[in-house]
Amino acid sequence: MRIAIISDTHDNVPNLEKFLAWAKENKIEQIIHCGDLCAPSILKNILAPKFAGRIHMVYGNVEDRVLVKEVAAMFPQVKHYGDIGTVTLDGKRIAFVHYPKEAKELAQSGKYDMVFYGHTHKPWEEIVDSCRVVNPGTLAGLFSKATFAVWDTKSGELELKILERL
Repeated sequence: MRIAIISDTHDNVPNLEKFLAWAKENKIEQIIHCGDLCAPSILKNILAPKFAGRIHMVYGNVEDRVLVKEVAAMFPQVKHYGDIGTVTLDGKRIAFVHYPKEAKELAQSGKYDMVFYGHTHKPWEEIVDSCRVVNPGTLAGLFSKATFAVWDTKSGELELKILERL
């Protein structure tokens, strides 16, 4: 299964739409969003209507914690997990959060194969104990180039994509 990992979209509609068009063309089956979507209207009017696959989300630090969860509940393919998301996909145990400190703690727990996070706006990958910890960067392109990650759960291949090069 091909999964896109995004974070820190910060209401950047053109970047989100470009990513969604690419995701459709490239048969992305699910999205993990590591927080800072920002306005709930972005989920309601763009992300959920334009992506048919499953969307897994957690809070960032600049979202309306009530409204974004209410909007997520309007779409059957969207699941909002609160502050920490956990899911098993193709037998891989995955956790995702917004903050790097929490990501490292989750990785150190020994419960997960992959942990994704955002917040820093900088792509990063490291191994913590035996867990792969990944930050896909910022889809908004704030403070760094606009990036996201694509993970193939079968092959284990993880790619960083730079939006302007698509």
